[in-house]
Amino acid sequence: MRCGSLTKLAYYSTVQHKVAKVRSFDHSAKVSDPLYEISVQEEITARLHFIKFENAYIETCLDFIKDHLVNTETKVIKATGGGFKDLVDKEDEMTCLIKGCNFVLKNIPHEAFVYAKHADSEFRFQNTHPDIFPYLLINIGSGVSIVKVEAEDKFERIGGSSIGGGTFWGLGALLTKTKRFDELLQLASKGQHTNVDMLVKDIYGGAYGSLGLTGDLIASSFGKSATTDKEFSKEDMAKSLLHMISNDIGQLACLYAKLHNLTRVYFGGFFIRGHPVTMHTITYSINFFTKGEVQALFLRHEGYLGAIGAFLKGAEEDNPNQYSWGENYAGSSGLMSVSPELNPVQRARSGTFDMLEMDRLERQLVNLPLLQDPTSYIPDTVELTEDALAREYWLYCFEEALDGVVKRAIASQKDQPVAVERAEKFRQKYRHKLQTLRHQPFAYGSLTVRSLLDTREHCLNEFNFPDPYSKIKQKENDMALKYYLKVVKSVEELSWEQRQFTLAKGLLAGNVFDWGAKAVSDVLESDPEFGFEQAKQQLQERPWLVDAYNQWIERLKGPPHKCALFFVDNSGIDIILGVFPFIRELLIRGTEVVLASNSGPALNDVTNSELQILTERIAAMDPVIHTALKEDRLALVQNGSSSPCLDLSRLDKVLATVVRERGTDLVIIEGMGRAIHTNYYAMLSCESLKLAVIKNSWLAERLGGKIFSVVFKYEVPSKPPS
Repeated sequence: MRCGSLTKLAYYSTVQHKVAKVRSFDHSAKVSDPLYEISVQEEITARLHFIKFENAYIETCLDFIKDHLVNTETKVIKATGGGFKDLVDKEDEMTCLIKGCNFVLKNIPHEAFVYAKHADSEFRFQNTHPDIFPYLLINIGSGVSIVKVEAEDKFERIGGSSIGGGTFWGLGALLTKTKRFDELLQLASKGQHTNVDMLVKDIYGGAYGSLGLTGDLIASSFGKSATTDKEFSKEDMAKSLLHMISNDIGQLACLYAKLHNLTRVYFGGFFIRGHPVTMHTITYSINFFTKGEVQALFLRHEGYLGAIGAFLKGAEEDNPNQYSWGENYAGSSGLMSVSPELNPVQRARSGTFDMLEMDRLERQLVNLPLLQDPTSYIPDTVELTEDALAREYWLYCFEEALDGVVKRAIASQKDQPVAVERAEKFRQKYRHKLQTLRHQPFAYGSLTVRSLLDTREHCLNEFNFPDPYSKIKQKENDMALKYYLKVVKSVEELSWEQRQFTLAKGLLAGNVFDWGAKAVSDVLESDPEFGFEQAKQQLQERPWLVDAYNQWIERLKGPPHKCALFFVDNSGIDIILGVFPFIRELLIRGTEVVLASNSGPALNDVTNSELQILTERIAAMDPVIHTALKEDRLALVQNGSSSPCLDLSRLDKVLATVVRERGTDLVIIEGMGRAIHTNYYAMLSCESLKLAVIKNSWLAERLGGKIFSVVFKYEVPSKPPS
C-alpha cells in the first residue's frame, strides 16, 4: 500500500515483564504468621507493535528493526508502503484495510471521533457500538474506494471515484509548483477559497431562497479564475482545490450511505492522515449533504489500518482475533504527535515516527449483561477534553502526586539497587505523558481521570514496578483480619435497623482507606495507627451529599435479592471490615453474592488472588462465610481489569456468564474510582447501589460538598411503559 511518503511496519513480539504473585502460606502452624508471601516473577505476554516512518528515511526504519527486534521473540513482521517493495510480500490492500479497521474498532474504546473545528474540544470521541457492523469505509488514497463492511470477513467495494488524494496532489503540484503533499495542505490551511471560487451570491447578489441556497455556498469551484485577470495566490488555489475534491467525495459518500441505509461512515486513507484542514472540509461536506443526519467519523489510528490488517492476515494461524487487546499508553505515541522515544537528531532525520502498541489481554472482555443500553453506556463521568477547568486541576493533581508514587515504587523494591534508576525513568516518562496531554488533550482518545490513572499504571509496569503497594496491602490485610470477629460480633448485638446502618457506615468508613487519594495517603503515612473507628468519625453526618439510604432500608424490608454482584475496591480495612460484614448480612438474608475484584494490581485495590486468600482465612473464622463458600452461594470472580476505575463494557467474559447464570438482580459498586470517576451515571437494568466517600476536596466542592462527603446512591430501573 503506497501511502504518499509513509511506510508502516507491524511486528509481534513477546515481552518479558515482572508481575507480583501472592501465595498462601500453610496456616496450620500459627495464626500470627503473615497471611501470604509476595514474589515478583517474570511473565511473558504478547504485544503488537505498529510503527510509521517516512520513506525518505528507510535506513532509520531498518536501524529501528535491528535495535528492537534483537533479543525479542518475534513471530511475524509485515510492512506496507513503497519503500518495502523488494523486502516483504505485498498483501491484498483492501482486505488488510478492513481487517485493520475491524480490529481497532473492536479493541480500542473511543477509536472513532467527530472533528469540530470551532468547538472547545476539536475532537469528540464516540462510544464504540458493541456491534461494530455494518459500516461504510471511505478510503481516500490516490483515488477513492467506498466499501460496505457487513461482518468480519464480509465486505464489498460498492463504488469509488478517480478524483481523490492523487488528484489533489497532482493538480495542486501543477497549480502551486509544490511537490510535497503536507506542504500543499499547509498552503490550503492558510488560503481563502472565496478569492478563487464563485459563490451563489456572486451570481445572484445574495441567497437563492427558492432553492434553499445560501449566498456563501460554492456555485462554481475555480469559477472566478475564468473571468478575472489577476494572479491568484498558491494558498487560495490550494484551498479551492481542497474544497472541490472534499465536496465531491462528501456527496458521493452521502449518496452511498443513503442508498445502503448506513449511518456509520468512517473516512481513512493518506488524504486524511489526521490533518485538521482535511477533516474539517470533509465534515462540512457531509453535514451539508445529509443535513446533519450522518456524521463524518475519523479514526485515531487511521494511518495504521493497512499495517494492522497485513499483520492479522499473516498471523492467522495464531488467530489474534480470538483475544481481547488493549492499547499500551506507555509505548504509544498518541494522535498527531512525534514519538518522545527518539532523540532530536533521529526525530529530525525520520520526520514522522509514530508508534502504537497493543497488549494481548489474558481475559476476553465483553459487556456487563446488566447494562440497560450498552450502545449509550459511557463509563467516565467527566470528559476532560471538554472541561478545561477540570482538566487543568487533574493534570496538576497527577503531577503533584508523582513524587509520592516514585517514592512508593522504590520502597516496594528496597532490595534492588537499580530500582531508583528505573523509578526515575518512570517519572520522566509519565511526566512527559502529562505534558503531552496538556498541549494535546485528545492524544489518547478521551481524556479522563481513568485514562490518567491507567497511563500511570502502564508506565509503572513498563519499568517493572508491577505492584508498588503489595507490601502495604499485605500489612493492612494482616492487621484488619485481627479485628474481623470483633466487628462482626459488635454488629450482631444490634437491633435490625441499627445493624443495617452500622453495616452501611462500616462499608463507607472502610472505603476511606485509599492510598490513591492524597488526603488519605498523607494521613496514613503520618499516622499508621489511623484505624476503622477514626475513619467512621471522619465521615459526613447524615443527610449525606447523595443520600438514598432510607429507600435502601425500605427495600431491605422486602424479599431478599436473588444474587448481588459486588465490585470491590481497596485491600485491608475496606474489604475485610467494610465489605465482608456487609455481604455477610446479604448472605444471611438468603442472597447469593459474587465478589468481583481486579485481575491485576492497581494502587492498593485488592486483586483476585489476594481476595482468594483473604476469603479462605475469613471462612476459617466465620461459619457464615465458610458455609456460603461450601454451598457456592459466595463466588469470587475476577473482573478482567487492572485499573482503579471500572469500564462495564470491558469485563471478563467468565464474570458476564456468572452474572447471567445466577440471575443477578443487584449490583453494588464501591469507591471513588469505580462509582464516582466512572459509572456515576451508568444505567443498569437491575437495582444498584453506588457507594463512595469523596476523598478529594476539589471534587467534593464541585459536587457541592466537603472532603469525606458521602455518596449513597440507590437506583431502581424505571419500568418500561406497558
